Amino acid sequence: MAWIDRRLLTHMNWGLLSFTLLLFAVGIGNLYSASGIRLEEGIVQSSYYQRQMIWGMIGAAAMLACMSFDYRHLQSFALPFFLFTLLCLLMVPIFGKVIYGARRWIDLGPFHFQPSELAKLAVLVMGARVLGADGEALDWKRLAQVLCVGLAPAALIFMQPDLGTALTVLALLGGMILYHGLQPRVLRICILVIPLLLPAAWFGMHDYQRQRIMTFLDPSSDPRGSGYHIIQSQIAIGSGQIWGKGFQQGTQSQLRFLPEKHTDFAIAVFGEEWGFVGCVLLMALFCCFLLSIFSTVRSAKDRFGSTLAAGIFIYFFWQMLVNAGMVVGIMPVVGIPLPFLSYGGSATVVNFALLGLVLNISMRRFLFKS
Repeated sequence: MAWIDRRLLTHMNWGLLSFTLLLFAVGIGNLYSASGIRLEEGIVQSSYYQRQMIWGMIGAAAMLACMSFDYRHLQSFALPFFLFTLLCLLMVPIFGKVIYGARRWIDLGPFHFQPSELAKLAVLVMGARVLGADGEALDWKRLAQVLCVGLAPAALIFMQPDLGTALTVLALLGGMILYHGLQPRVLRICILVIPLLLPAAWFGMHDYQRQRIMTFLDPSSDPRGSGYHIIQSQIAIGSGQIWGKGFQQGTQSQLRFLPEKHTDFAIAVFGEEWGFVGCVLLMALFCCFLLSIFSTVRSAKDRFGSTLAAGIFIYFFWQMLVNAGMVVGIMPVVGIPLPFLSYGGSATVVNFALLGLVLNISMRRFLFKS
């Protein structure tokens, strides 16, 4: 951090940095256990946790890069970056690589790049720029302008298909809009109209997405098919009971009953091994992490920084809420990973970059007021 002024470092949100590193360390340990497969000759490890450590180092470099400049300069680059992201999303149907039946990744040789992860960052920065332009509550015209920022990338992501990430993009932009404020008349009409439009989304879903909704309502209706993930996840967490079975002692994960144990259902592995007490402590750690971000939202001295930090808070809160609810069966399975615990290269780099922006905002909160 030699290129960062020491005076800025004294104002940095050190609590947030500490909680982030602790969560990532817990995630590496959990991935190490999730990577194990119990065979007759013992436990055989796959390389997921090693690759995640590499992505973590790349993410740390991205975090430092996002801390090294005045974040207000992002307002100038918001539109070009947003347009570049849309171009990447448009390239996915043409050059994208099919993995698990979905075309979401662009093959770059030694690794796969997922543009939808970049879209989260682009929507956050562009949304903060548009909303931070003035402090007035949004009327219909301004609301339509802001919605265009999220609807275009969300539509492209939905067609990949990736319902979970599309919902994340819309949720974080919606949260930023609520944080900024709507005119009372606009808010009342939105509260009445939006629930009426939700049933129409059913007809725009793919068959497997509709099946996930039906499975969420009754997992036992297809226990060997679409309900298998939820059932095995609930068995894994329930079998952990109060104190858990111990590190690498989980039967559902080690014997390969639990699917996607290193990505979407990573917390199920944690719950089986560390039980109810471990899950409570993990959620407490996540709450401290979120509160640290929220403290920066409150202390930011300009609208752009405050709105950007609020969007990042909503981004992490939404992913934690949906993933935890999905794993225990109170939300449909939509493929949203748990930050820092789930394996994912692009997601890890984006998560660290977003936290770098929050740290950037906290470091410069005393430099100016507007």
